[in-house]
Amino acid sequence: MKIVVVGATGMVGSRVTTEAVQRGHHVTAVSRSGEAMPGATAVRADATDRERMGGLFAGADAVVVATRPRPGQEGSVGETTGALLDAAAAAGRRILVVGGAGPLRTPGGSGLVVDDPAYVPAEWRTIAAASIAQLETCQAHRTDWVYLSPPAVLEPGERTSRYRRGADTLIADSRGTSRISAEDLAVAVLDELEDPGGARHFTVGS
Repeated sequence: MKIVVVGATGMVGSRVTTEAVQRGHHVTAVSRSGEAMPGATAVRADATDRERMGGLFAGADAVVVATRPRPGQEGSVGETTGALLDAAAAAGRRILVVGGAGPLRTPGGSGLVVDDPAYVPAEWRTIAAASIAQLETCQAHRTDWVYLSPPAVLEPGERTSRYRRGADTLIADSRGTSRISAEDLAVAVLDELEDPGGARHFTVGS
């Protein structure tokens, strides 16, 4: 499979790229810097450049978006996502957006994760709220998209290849902890690309 990963040098994107390469896929790793990625074809490009992105997507079987705004630029998420969705639509390609946990329902269904300080402390709320706008941008778009919400805590760790998959409710353990390693999130991304689960919005957790 030919896969384009946008945001390929970030925490999630780099691990998605590594996972895809290890599975034998041909990966085009797109980033602002064009930094080389082992086993992948590195490309320097602006994610908001619809024409450039559309050209890259046209030669792919699938697209993964793992972009993250710089601090203070969280308001740009909708615009960037919209540009990438437009490019995917023009190229006629399916696009998987790795977003945030903010739009998920809390365990028990009493509200959204973005509004629960047990999962989203004050310093995370701006980026969590941006993920809601990001999902809404997807929902309003005509292209073939799927949105993956990670759990509340996503950080580098061990690749166990084990995870639980859910719909639109945060996955947490018996102690209320909701987390996954970036490595296992990448496993879930590639599993979805190789064998789509059929849901437009889903989540995973350890």
